[in-house]
Amino acid sequence: MKKTTLLSTIAFAFVMLLTTSVNAQKFSKLDKSPLDVTFYRTDRNAPAFVKVVYSRPFLKGRELSKLAPNGEVWRTGANEAADITIYNNMKIGGKSIAAGTYSLFTIPGEKEWTIILNKDVNVWGSYSYKEANDVLRVQAPVSKDDTALENFSISFKNNDAGADMYLGWGTTRVAVPFSN
Repeated sequence: MKKTTLLSTIAFAFVMLLTTSVNAQKFSKLDKSPLDVTFYRTDRNAPAFVKVVYSRPFLKGRELSKLAPNGEVWRTGANEAADITIYNNMKIGGKSIAAGTYSLFTIPGEKEWTIILNKDVNVWGSYSYKEANDVLRVQAPVSKDDTALENFSISFKNNDAGADMYLGWGTTRVAVPFSN
């Protein structure tokens, strides 16, 4: 009797496996411009300094000037406007900024870019950008590099007063100084 019950149980389980349709959660495809975060602190044990959350568009053979046109407000990445969190009151490009989270916009130019921190957060693109809500605007010089970056990228590097935030895409590089 026990052998029959065991065989019946196994048979039942096998039939259930064959006849039961398993519906997995369907996920959307990967973003064409993946989300990234760059986080800066002076060392692993130091308090946080700044964090930027942004999407990284690809050039894909296109001109930077077509994707981020000179003289026009750009969301500084793709999709939603980039968010920048400043963890302590500090200076960016020599101008004071209070700790907080802001949208990061830029206005590209051939010789310099305007870096903009705006109090409107969680906005898509730069379509609803309002200059009246700017908290900080600074100019940052443009340089060129021999190495081209396919994806738009943001990184930080130590400097004597704090850190420089680097924006790079194609061969264009923009350095923005952050200091305490």
